[in-house]
Amino acid sequence: MLVATWNINSVRARVDRATAFLERSGVDVLALQETKCKDEQFPHEPFEALGYQVAHVGHSQWNGVAIVSRVGIEDVEVGFPGMPTWGDPAQAEARAIGATCGGVRVWSLYVPNGREIDDPHFTYKLEWLAALKDAAAGWLTADPAAQVALVGDWNIAPLDTDVWDMAWFAGRTHVTPAERAAFAAIAEAGYTEVSRVHVPAEHTYTYWDYQQLRFPKNKGMRIDLTYASPALAARVQGAHIERDERKGKQPSDHVPVVLDVAQDGPASATLRA
Repeated sequence: MLVATWNINSVRARVDRATAFLERSGVDVLALQETKCKDEQFPHEPFEALGYQVAHVGHSQWNGVAIVSRVGIEDVEVGFPGMPTWGDPAQAEARAIGATCGGVRVWSLYVPNGREIDDPHFTYKLEWLAALKDAAAGWLTADPAAQVALVGDWNIAPLDTDVWDMAWFAGRTHVTPAERAAFAAIAEAGYTEVSRVHVPAEHTYTYWDYQQLRFPKNKGMRIDLTYASPALAARVQGAHIERDERKGKQPSDHVPVVLDVAQDGPASATLRA
């Protein structure tokens, strides 16, 4: 089974690219972020025509997350337990949706950006990540054999080599010790970032800004990441980053990250060791 995550940066603007990717890649489950539409605006028909079901949550032209699956969508859950709210009036944003697809509990996550280090949104980001860690740890406490995938746009570059130039990021979000600690806490809860296991190469990116020719200059960031529970991590036998999706007409500024999940039993000697 192939499971992918992709910040699509407006599903209505890029539905043709998304469906073409599904047809070309054979991906079974696609977690989408930043769909930028309300539920009633989501373009279900092109996905359904290919045999996929859709679960989506979106409240406005911002945020929005979805799961697109051809191996079933069961027990859809909008938001995880304890997820913080934002805004005035405060409400839960469309940043997390979970569903069981082919026996795997997939969570499509769009972690808050944080904006600036002294912005309240940065505090919200850290609180959001802490609540996610607590929820994720709770799922494993309840069922150590749970098959859980926490995938999406984390808006964090965990390593210095996950950005093109650490000096440029001095005083900016995405690389602060607090954000990196919040990301690492997911591993401390028992999860493995499996795309790193299978694609360990440094300066390998998943996002390039549209401005200043960042993509041709390869000035990118690795912020689209894939945590897996122990039982699921043992089944991941490969991963790859679809860099070519950043090319062509009207690309997203992110590209898909794809996991190859074995149907039965442990598949990765690296993870078993």
